[in-house]
Amino acid sequence: MSRIEKTDKIYVAGHRGLVGSAIVRSLRGKGYTHIIGRTHRELDLTDQSAVQRFFQEERPDVVVLAAAKVGGINANNSTPADFACENLQIQCNVIKCAHDYKVKKLLFLGSTCIYPKMAPQPIPENALLTGPLEVTNEAYAIAKIAGLEMCKFFKRQYGDDFISCMPTNLYGPHDNYDLNNSHVMPAMIRKFHEARMNLAPTVELWGTGTPLREFLYVDDMADACVFLLENYDGEEHVNIGTGEEVSIKELALAVQEAVGYTGKIIWNASMPDGTPRKLTDVTKLHKLGWRHRVELKEGIRLAYDWFKDNVENARL
Repeated sequence: MSRIEKTDKIYVAGHRGLVGSAIVRSLRGKGYTHIIGRTHRELDLTDQSAVQRFFQEERPDVVVLAAAKVGGINANNSTPADFACENLQIQCNVIKCAHDYKVKKLLFLGSTCIYPKMAPQPIPENALLTGPLEVTNEAYAIAKIAGLEMCKFFKRQYGDDFISCMPTNLYGPHDNYDLNNSHVMPAMIRKFHEARMNLAPTVELWGTGTPLREFLYVDDMADACVFLLENYDGEEHVNIGTGEEVSIKELALAVQEAVGYTGKIIWNASMPDGTPRKLTDVTKLHKLGWRHRVELKEGIRLAYDWFKDNVENARL
């Protein structure tokens, strides 16, 4: 296993997003002193030549690939070609350059949407590629599967220390609150907040509220990522989650309480629910020695506090 040093040059791709910014915070908090990032304007990761120039000039020692085109059910449903193409381009460019320029450690971040729609619950790592995917995020999932398989193949063929992890549903500071392409948690936070501010009597939420989901506070996810960089070199990807689940209705009530909205929730059952249940089996991560710290109600409060303090600059 390649040992990363506190002085290593660590490139975090996607350093300003929900995931990447949390990983930067965690790395800095653990004493890593040379962290670099580039905005999309500074470096378009879908541009192969630009990525090659960046690696040639910067020569990072460690790469965390947290950059991706992401979105909720609506965005995935309406632009699947964009999700597949852009994510495949980003992954191929960064992973190949990490190999070509002899990066000593790379961490690729996927998503639990890679697993089959009807995977066993909780979902073990070996459930990958054992059944059909959920159609509402199929394009994104296929791209992510390709990325983690690439890491495995580079490790197998060249011995590169490239590892992958699969975080569950994330939330927290720097999330995307755009109602057209956000995930369920930030969408709820924004809807309830705006309803409270506007004294709206009702809030409409999509689906039936019956699906079960697992949620992980993003700073916990980042802590797990740094833990894996420091302690893991296996070929198989690792699930990152809490191992705990909640129904979407229960989540809505928890967010409603945190925001202080007292109106009525209306469920629009004509809209899709997505996968009925998606809970990760985190046995492997627990055996490695890591467990989450932030429980859901505390995490929702922290996420809403950040949103209130940053609403003018948040991604709306």
